[in-house]
Parts: sequence; C-alpha cells; structure tokens
Amino acid sequence: MNIGPSAVRSTQRVAFALVQRRAISDLTITRTGKPVFRVQGGRSSLGGHTATVFGATGQLGRYIVNRLARQGCNIVVPYREEMAKRHLKVSGDLGRVTFLEYDLYNTQSIEESVRHSDIVYNLVGRNYPTKNYTLEDVHIEGAERIAEAVAKYDVDRFVHVSSYNADPKSSSEFYRTKGIGEQVVRNIYPETTIVRPAPMFGFEDNLLIKLAGITNTFTCNWMQERYRPVHNIDVGKALEAMLFDDSTASQTYELFGPKEYSTAEISEMVDKEIYKDRTHINIPKRILKPVANVLSKVLWWPVINPDDIDREFIDQVVDEEAKTFADLGIAPGDIKDFTYHYVQGYRSSFVYDLPPATEKEKREEKKYLHVLDNQ
Repeated sequence: MNIGPSAVRSTQRVAFALVQRRAISDLTITRTGKPVFRVQGGRSSLGGHTATVFGATGQLGRYIVNRLARQGCNIVVPYREEMAKRHLKVSGDLGRVTFLEYDLYNTQSIEESVRHSDIVYNLVGRNYPTKNYTLEDVHIEGAERIAEAVAKYDVDRFVHVSSYNADPKSSSEFYRTKGIGEQVVRNIYPETTIVRPAPMFGFEDNLLIKLAGITNTFTCNWMQERYRPVHNIDVGKALEAMLFDDSTASQTYELFGPKEYSTAEISEMVDKEIYKDRTHINIPKRILKPVANVLSKVLWWPVINPDDIDREFIDQVVDEEAKTFADLGIAPGDIKDFTYHYVQGYRSSFVYDLPPATEKEKREEKKYLHVLDNQ
C-alpha cells in the first residue's frame, strides 16, 4: 500500500501539533530546599506553588491574584469583609482560590493563612487612619505579625509591598510608618523582597478616577507634587515574576513609570479626555489641614485627611540603589497612553454636541480604537 506525500505531510503536522501541545513541566527545588512542580501555566494547569496574598481585596490585589491563578497556583486570600472578596473567586479555576477570614490583631488567623504557602505577599496598606486601625497598626504592627508568621513556618519567599518615599524620618505619617514597616520585616525575615510602587493608576485607582470625579475640589500646593505614576497591571506583572525568580529575595525594588508628571499635568490630561474643566481650589496649608482633621473624624468615609495634605508637598525621590522594572525585564507603560481608557466613563454629554471631528482629530482617535472602519 503506497502512502502519498500529502498524507505523510499531514501525519507529520498532526504529530508536530501533538508535541507542541504537550504539557511542559519541571521539578524545581526552591530556595529553602522544598521541591515544587512548576508547569507552563494556564487557567486549568495544576502547579505546585501555594501563595498567600494579604490585602488582595485592594486595588493591586486582584491583579496579582489573577496572574498567579492563571499560572496554576493555589491562592489563599485572607479577608475581613465577605462582600469585598467575592470577585476574586472567579480569578482561578474551581478550587484554586481559597478564602480564610482573618484579623490583623489575631496572630493565629495570620498563621493559619501562611502555614502551607511557598510565598506570601503583604499588600495591606491604608492611606488614612480609622477608629479601628491607625497607620501604625496597619503598616508596622500588622506587617510585623505577618513577617513573624512567615518566619515561624519558614515560608520560602516573602514579598512586602511598601510605598515610594517610604522613610522612617519622613514628615508624612504614611511614609514614616511605611519606612518603619520595611525595617521591621527585614529585621524579622532578612530575605524579604521589598517593593515600592509609585502612585498607581487603573480602574480602581486613587489618581485618574479621583481627578475625574467631582469631589476632588480642594488642593493645597497648586497640585505641583511630582511623581512617576505606574500602571497597576505592570506592578502585578512584577510581583508575579518575583515568584519564579529566587534572585529577587532580599532585594528592594522601586517600581515607577517612564515619565515624571505633576498632579496638575495629569489633571489637564484627564480634563481633555472627559471634556470637562474640573475646578480645583487652592487653600493655604494652615487652613486646610485643620479642616481636614475635623472632616476625617466626623465623616465615616474617606474624603481628605491631614496626611494627604502633607504628602502634597513631598515629591517622589527614587532610591538609586534599588532595582527597577528593567531588572525584571518589564517595560512599564506611560499614563498618557491609558488616560482615555480609564476615564472615558466620566465624559460629559457635551461630547455629542461637538462639531464633526477634523482629520487631525480622527488620526488621534485611531490610536485608541481596536477596530477601524477600513478593516
């Protein structure tokens, strides 16, 4: 029986496709000597890593949980509020995301959350104090309890997310407590990887969405604070890369965007995209700070607090000795390329009354469109 050339080539293509679809896996020995079965990745893949993510219900948490779950990791999500964590359930395949109720004041609940993990991420942070948690409670004592639990169970990796400008001597209470928290976790667990992200932007951010809203009215420094905003998706990529790269242990990473902006410049970009001119009233610090102190105690939702005002006068300072995105092989995106994407929902209805777009405006708009008329 003769087999034609076309049949042979068809058989070869099928065989090659089967080889290409095979599961790629490897047995890896972690830094502490624990064997872990690593896989190529994919939503239904079954890898050997187990990761605990504290603060997963915040702005950054959903991105790292989603990325780790797609790699086949088991994810443990400690939570405080039932309704705040339910969206994370669908981040991974069935049974891959496990929720445990915990409290920062309850050491046992923290230990239960980390005892079976290979890596622990601490994303817990607060921009403002509450009646139950001060900034010291969250950034220092809470971080200390988590680091002690990590050291007690000899967890392979610990990634502590701090903040840009973290400094134990800072005039800002937020930056000061973040800086002390870094020192505390490093003293307890020297192999801690410290991550200092710049102000992050995204769908749930406190930057673009805040500037596009109508409640961001009062400012104190003419919005001249300068920093290098970073995309929260890029920070999520960096945190994921640290799981598979043991050389990141004991290192400090400054994660920031490619360009420096002032808040006023970002606000101008936002106003241009939403076709509105948001009003910002500048009030002297000696007047606005006492008012903010009263509002933060009277109102039960965050509006403005005295430390926000102090931070308006502190520009971002990059630690030249710290590593960056470049050391992880990641090129961060620029905020100007994403402004339209995140604030288009705040556009004024005035956009429908505008005259037809000019050729220049049409060319500019095509940069944001995925489907063009001539395709």
